[in-house]
Amino acid sequence: MRELANEGRLVEFREVTAEEVGLDESIAYVLEHPRLSPWTYPYEWSFSLLKAAALFHLELHLDLLDKGLTLSDASAYNVQFQGPKPIFIDHLSVRPYRDGEFWLGHRQFCEQFLNPLLLRAHLDIAHNAWYRGNLEGIMTSDLARLLPIRSRLGWRVLSNVVLPAYFQKNSTSDREVSFTTEGRKLPLAGLQSMLRQLHGWISSLQPANKASTTWANYASTTTYDDQETTRKKEFVADFVRSSGARRVIDLGCNTGDYSKICLEIGAVAVTGFDFDQQSLDKAYARAVAENLNFLPLFLDARNPSPAQGWMQAERGGFNERFSADAILALAFEHHLAIAHNVPLAQVVKWITAMAPAGVIEFVPKSDPTVRKMLALREDIFPDYTEEAFATALARSGRISNRLQVTESGRTLFSYVRE
Repeated sequence: MRELANEGRLVEFREVTAEEVGLDESIAYVLEHPRLSPWTYPYEWSFSLLKAAALFHLELHLDLLDKGLTLSDASAYNVQFQGPKPIFIDHLSVRPYRDGEFWLGHRQFCEQFLNPLLLRAHLDIAHNAWYRGNLEGIMTSDLARLLPIRSRLGWRVLSNVVLPAYFQKNSTSDREVSFTTEGRKLPLAGLQSMLRQLHGWISSLQPANKASTTWANYASTTTYDDQETTRKKEFVADFVRSSGARRVIDLGCNTGDYSKICLEIGAVAVTGFDFDQQSLDKAYARAVAENLNFLPLFLDARNPSPAQGWMQAERGGFNERFSADAILALAFEHHLAIAHNVPLAQVVKWITAMAPAGVIEFVPKSDPTVRKMLALREDIFPDYTEEAFATALARSGRISNRLQVTESGRTLFSYVRE
């Protein structure tokens, strides 16, 4: 395991005594590891992140088998991300391989990695909401019922989804369950071949719908002209430079233009959030290609990840897991305030609670984007004004700078909580 930790594939650890960390002395073996930040869950990952985690898990398992070791399970929750790079966190799931043993984690791997990917690859349905509703992933029996006949007849889907779903449904007695494992062996070469075939298949999976979305092309279709874009980028760069922010949250990160600026100026890590799946996939590809410490995550800001699981404490909620030195919320607030009727003051309070300093862009009703949003609905937002926005922001901190960047009235505000 030390070799894996040195390679950055396993979270760092050191052996300590139970007494050192205040545990009962009867505990024989204690490992201490650093706290990772941010802490994320598979239902916050894009297709690309989930795919990267799945491939990483298979590669790690294959390397362990070469060393005479294996993994006791195949939980997606055992993978975290440091920037765009996956890292394994469950030291105790690594154990000696027993000759001839079956891969008992196959079902878990399929439901937590493979099935969510197939949902997008075959049906163009993102896994996030479903996965959040069922923390164990996408049930094989559910996916089998959804897939069209053409997909179900493919040998890989047949062997990893359709047939397992059939046997799960029809093999419920103790006698039938024991028959599948007792007295039978899977040679090591067979297990390795199984993992390699899954790796090759998952490597080839792509989202079903490749047509570009509006937001994935936002940088080229934005309402800003070149000078306005330059002013906006300079404002953000000056803010990051003067604030000395090391960790930044970028709400509505899109493909990562402003996240990259933060890193170039001096931030050490940026966590981005967006709702658009294609934007997130492009942002991840950019982070990998340009070696950026930038992690783009899925967020439905109307309904962030709650605290859930056993006693509502098994999986932490969004607000308790994400905070930073500074926050960017560029061209973001109107999507909550106008599109989803969230009171403007509440939007500002929610954003500023995540960081003691930041830049928020106010998009007025005179802007073409907001005019389109209001074109087919009644304007029920008399308090949606720049003055009301500034008043709300001043309640959370001192407005340190402001700049109108477009003729339509888009204005950048920086704040510092004192």
